[in-house]
Order: sequence, then structure tokens, then C-alpha cells
Amino acid sequence: MHEMTQPDVVSGDDDVLLTEPAYPFQRHMGFVMKAWSADRAVFELPLQDYLNNRYGIPHGGVYAVLLDTVMGYSGSYTGDPAVRRKAMTLSLTTHFVSRPSGDVLIAEGRRTGGGKSTFFAEGWITDASGTLIASGTGVFRYTGVGD
Repeated sequence: MHEMTQPDVVSGDDDVLLTEPAYPFQRHMGFVMKAWSADRAVFELPLQDYLNNRYGIPHGGVYAVLLDTVMGYSGSYTGDPAVRRKAMTLSLTTHFVSRPSGDVLIAEGRRTGGGKSTFFAEGWITDASGTLIASGTGVFRYTGVGD
């Protein structure tokens, strides 16, 4: 798990979105939170050469990281900047669908169910043109609230 500081509150177009400062791995990879609300999270990743595999396209692990992140965040929203919830991945399935075009990946996750200690989520990654690039499902365990 990573240490996070107090979330910032940022005005969005539709409502108030809670964001958290980027953790070190997130900063290293370069993905940024674009939206976060109950049962939903969206991150974007500007594509850079260092993310590519030997074929010149993003490494499959990049997709897995983005899916893991958006699905985990989708079940962790509390709506209160003073109360943070964290989740640990128990299972992650990734499906590689297509090659991206353009210079950005958009990842969206949605919590689909669960209970007090675990939740289920689905996620998908598109490129700037809206083409589906990868999708996945995951099972996550809550690890704390307010810590």
C-alpha cells in the first residue's frame, strides 16, 4: 500500500470531485485522475516511449496497471475528503482487445457489486478516438477507512 496525504477537493463540471495527490508509482507512470465519484473512476495516461514494448506499442502491463487502478478507485470513493477508503486487489483479469492510436489512453472503472469487505468492478481502456483497447474485471478487499 502507499501513503497518501489529505485529498484535495476540485470543482468539476457536474459535481465536486475528490482527488488524491499522485503516489510515487502513479507519478512515475504518468497517469492522472480525471473523475472520481460513487462507483466510478476515470484516469488518463499520456503515452510516452518508455511505456512501449519492443513492438512499439504500450506494454500489456500498462493496461493491467490502469485497469487495476480505476477499478480499485471505483469502489473506494467515500464522498468525504476527511475519510479515505483503500482497497487491495484480490483478483484481476485483463483482456487485450486492440492497439491504440493517438497519444492518450483513457481508463474507466465501475464498481458492480459487493459487500462490507469486498467489491467487484469492471473496467475498460479506450484511446482518444474511443476505440476499445482493453477491458478487465477485478475483485477487491477493503483495507481501511479513514487511515
